[in-house]
Amino acid sequence: QVPLVESGGGLVQAGGSLRLSCAASGRTYNYYAMGWFRQAPGKERDFVAAVDWPAGNTFYADSVKGRFTISRDNAKNTVFLQMNSLKPEDTAVYYCAARATGILATTGNEFRYWGQGTQVTVSS
Repeated sequence: QVPLVESGGGLVQAGGSLRLSCAASGRTYNYYAMGWFRQAPGKERDFVAAVDWPAGNTFYADSVKGRFTISRDNAKNTVFLQMNSLKPEDTAVYYCAARATGILATTGNEFRYWGQGTQVTVSS
């Protein structure tokens, strides 16, 4: 198991920024592709962003492209999601996930390990 713990969620006004963190404990997540997903109330879980290993190539959902940035700090065993220009429609629980391979993916069932999620609420 690769326990993942998200942090950094909260309440922010539209146009504001938040940075989410995802820390892995007990084992390195180096060599794994990492991703962020989100789920709004009453909706399905959606892909947000992903980063592969070792090149660090990234991929984003169209809805967040140009506003969100995924990055990883391998020395700290942490992946980040910088969210700028937030909109009310970004309100959701955000989940960090890890694959068992370094290859980038965008669907939830391709990720093996998941965190508990962190709430992001954007007020208008």
